[in-house]
Amino acid sequence: MACERTLSILKPDATARNITGKINAKFEEAGLRIVAQRRTRVTREEAEQFYAIHKERPFFADLCSFMSSGPVVAQVLEGEGAIKKHRDIMGATNPKEAAPGTIRAEFSLSIDENTVHGSDSAETAAEEIRFFFRETEIVG
Repeated sequence: MACERTLSILKPDATARNITGKINAKFEEAGLRIVAQRRTRVTREEAEQFYAIHKERPFFADLCSFMSSGPVVAQVLEGEGAIKKHRDIMGATNPKEAAPGTIRAEFSLSIDENTVHGSDSAETAAEEIRFFFRETEIVG
């Protein structure tokens, strides 16, 4: 497997409950390195742009409202097979279906407040990373 980068977002429910360190410990324990990170507030317009792929889905408006409801931690994770590893650690979108020990099984409040976002492919990861970070801000 190749060394990859992926975008990880710790969503407003995670920052509100002050569990970002616990979540990041899981990533680091799995061998992923945090090579860029910042706490920020996503505007409604930015959320709509970021999640534009879901514009026609019934959950789009609620997702954008949620993502702009409080601070998030946007970060770039790096490591061997980072995209798949990150998604495995996150668990299924619906926390009721997430495997024990995954972030969503342990920390998510609901399918809507599911604590983390992760890129689903190398192409998406590159695009999502550029949305939040300039190349000079990634220090791996």
